[in-house]
Parts: sequence; structure tokens; C-alpha cells
Amino acid sequence: MDLALLRTFVTVHRAGSFTRAAALLGLSQPAVTGQIRTLERQLGRPLFLRRARGVTPTAIGDELAHRAAPHLDALVEITETGLDDQSGVRTLHLAGPPEFTSLRALPALAPLTAQGLALRAAFGSSEETLEGLAAGHHDLALTTDRPRGGLLTATALCDEEHVLVAAPRWAKHLTPELLADKGAVVLENLPVVEVHESLPLVTRYWAAVFDTPPASAGTVVAPDLRAVLTATSAGAGLAVLPRYLCADALARGDVVALHEPAVPPLRTYFLAVRTGTLAQPHLARAHEWLLRAAGDWC
Repeated sequence: MDLALLRTFVTVHRAGSFTRAAALLGLSQPAVTGQIRTLERQLGRPLFLRRARGVTPTAIGDELAHRAAPHLDALVEITETGLDDQSGVRTLHLAGPPEFTSLRALPALAPLTAQGLALRAAFGSSEETLEGLAAGHHDLALTTDRPRGGLLTATALCDEEHVLVAAPRWAKHLTPELLADKGAVVLENLPVVEVHESLPLVTRYWAAVFDTPPASAGTVVAPDLRAVLTATSAGAGLAVLPRYLCADALARGDVVALHEPAVPPLRTYFLAVRTGTLAQPHLARAHEWLLRAAGDWC
């Protein structure tokens, strides 16, 4: 049996779609469809049921994928290891938001470089990183969106607490009692520092804590939370930031927490991979390393 046909079959099985499998394999959709039909003719059995959106494996298709996929992954691993042995280095392509990836993930994975792992990081939104992961551009993705479908597999990594902060001068007249009584009303005239014009973090915080949308527009907008923190520390306005990011600034008094709700807003991070790729030892090791480190993060 042609291994190329099996490789295409396993990719379709994992992707749940001829279109997504074609993108992963760098083939046209008709080529993928033709290879699957050829394999079905050789086996004399249908492997997939065609649906309006994607395909569903038959019982025979599931059995073949279960038996063939580990061996195909092992062959890929042998090939990649042989290539990498020339330099003794395996490369891990990691993608995620710039702040969390820079301050959390990369320091956690740094010790693996002494074990022959090279790191390549890419930054982007959750949508961008998941698309890149599905297309094979990344090996691991850090995301706040849980991917759907069978192509990608995600594991909850940690919960990130969000804090409403500002420079001390803005907090002089904002007592906890006043905020508990008046809530968002007393904050609506304060300038806002955010990562996007849509105020994603402030809007989420206002909805969770005050049950209302924010009234203010962004005064300073910078697409990096570290820039938001420095602008907030300089007195540009209030901001909603992950506690891990602003913990040192809070301890120094550069910013203060304007509000400490009984149940703070949380955002969950997920660690996503393409289904089946954790059979590759260097990916499995990095995956496990990040999960272990996340216990001390958020």
C-alpha cells in the first residue's frame, strides 16, 4: 500500500475535512479526494461519509486510522530526527500572545535549550495562532480560545486574573466603598488605556464586575499589554491588566488596584497542538514542561 495514500488518509481523518487536509498537505482538494478514493478502491470499503461540512470516518476508517497513525508518526519522527542529528538540535515553533509568550512560556521552556531544543516564537491573536497551528506553521499554540473540531487538541493551561489598575493619583478619591456603591458610574470619566479600540479587556471586566458596558473610549491604545502598563504607570488612565503582568508594579506602588471584587474576572489560557503530534518526543516534552510550569503561574 502506498504510504502517501495513508498519510493523506490520516491527515483527512484528523482534520475532518478534505479542504483542511489539503491545506495541511500542500495539495489541491481534488488531489486529496482522488487519493482517498484510490485508497477506498484498494481496500474495497468506504473510509469516510461525506457530510455538508466535512467528512465523518466510517468504522473501518476509524480502525485504520487507529492502527496506521502511530506508525506514520513514528516514521516522521525518525526522518526528522535523522535530519536534526546533523546539528544535534530539534526546533519547536511556538505561537501565542506577545506578553504571555514572552513572560511565561519562553522562560519556562528555556531550560530545554540545554537539552538540544531550539525555540522559534511567533506572536499573534488567538485566531491567528490557531490558524497557523492548523496550517502546520506552529507546533504549539497558546490561546484564550478553545479550538473546535478534531484537527486541534487543547488542554487548559491556567486561569489569568484581571485587575483594574491606575496610577496612584487617580485613586485618591476612589475608595473601595465608593466603587462598591457607585461602581462603573464613578469611573466613566476616567481615561482608558487599552490594547485595541474595541476595549476588549475593559469591556470584559465591566461586564463581569459591573454588569454594564464601559462608557469611556480609549485614550491610549497600544497593541501590547506591557506598553499599556507603562502608559498606565505614567498616569495616562485606568487599565485592566493580568495580575502576573502588573504584580511588580503593584508591589512598587507604580500602579494601584482600583477595585478588588470578591470574584475577580478570569481568562483561561489553553495549550493547543495538532491532534496526534504529541507522538513526537520533543513536542511532548515541551507540552509537558509548559503544563508543569503553569501550576505556578496564574
